[in-house]
Amino acid sequence: MSRPPSTGRLHGFVVIDKPASWTSHDVVGWARRVFGERRIGHAGTLDPAATGVLPLAVGQATRFVEYLSGADKAYRATFRFGVTTDSLDGDGRVTATAATSGVDAETISTELRRWLGPIEQVPPMYSAIKIGGERLYEAARRGEEIDRASRSIRIDGLDLVGWDPPDADVVVRCSKGTYVRSLAADIGAALGPGAHLANLVRLRTGPFWLDEAWTIPELTERWDDAGEACWPAIAHHPDAVLETWPALLLGDEGRTRWFHGLAVHAGEDAPAAIPGQGCRAYDVSGEFMGTGTLGANGNEWKPAKVFQPVPVEVHDGHG
Repeated sequence: MSRPPSTGRLHGFVVIDKPASWTSHDVVGWARRVFGERRIGHAGTLDPAATGVLPLAVGQATRFVEYLSGADKAYRATFRFGVTTDSLDGDGRVTATAATSGVDAETISTELRRWLGPIEQVPPMYSAIKIGGERLYEAARRGEEIDRASRSIRIDGLDLVGWDPPDADVVVRCSKGTYVRSLAADIGAALGPGAHLANLVRLRTGPFWLDEAWTIPELTERWDDAGEACWPAIAHHPDAVLETWPALLLGDEGRTRWFHGLAVHAGEDAPAAIPGQGCRAYDVSGEFMGTGTLGANGNEWKPAKVFQPVPVEVHDGHG
């Protein structure tokens, strides 16, 4: 099926509550058909069995999705103790079972605290990471085990919120690149009987939370009823992923230079920053102009990504 032509009118982030059994790419394909916009991407892949927050970047928001992909995340995960699998989740083959009589809410909570802070984590074999030009899951499906280097991640929170033996519900707050499956397996191994990830719901990606996410049926109905007229109600502005960045206000001359990719002087009203730091830029009417970085000399802001959803007449300043 060919992709729909781009309307060029839709720009922003739409937060989807991804349903179980859908891949992240399935959601993108659905959105392209519904919105009639081919420029759509997602921030942070969810496994098919997982549900929850999947932000979609639409139109020129795709240029800013990189700032969201590295954002911290939160999950509600179910660790099932006493059963280990080759994929570390419920979709894999059971490799071992064990009694869980020595595991209770107190021992789990105590163990969870040991995993807080910066840690090293070995990615699972069933992952899309490439080693030697091949995805790890391709080797895993052949029954092969490949040596993997550990990766530095950060665990900001592990809170036990439910215990119905052998299942523990844990709220996980973590940095990007964290495999919750691996966390479940490692904690299960540390406690003795082993464990796997039985369920996963993403609660947050950066500034986007599950309680503001749209289900596929909800969004389909809303779009069928109102079409593009509902866009302001369903989409977040592209600058939503930059809310913690300092804001730079551009006057008329600065706005023109910015659109040409030219640096603007960091005047007295410019935000406090250090060379190399990023900013979000706006004109005097409050229109978002894109992102920039402070130059090495600390005297000028250089455009990094210029946001121009509507054609704007600009002049080159040379005559």
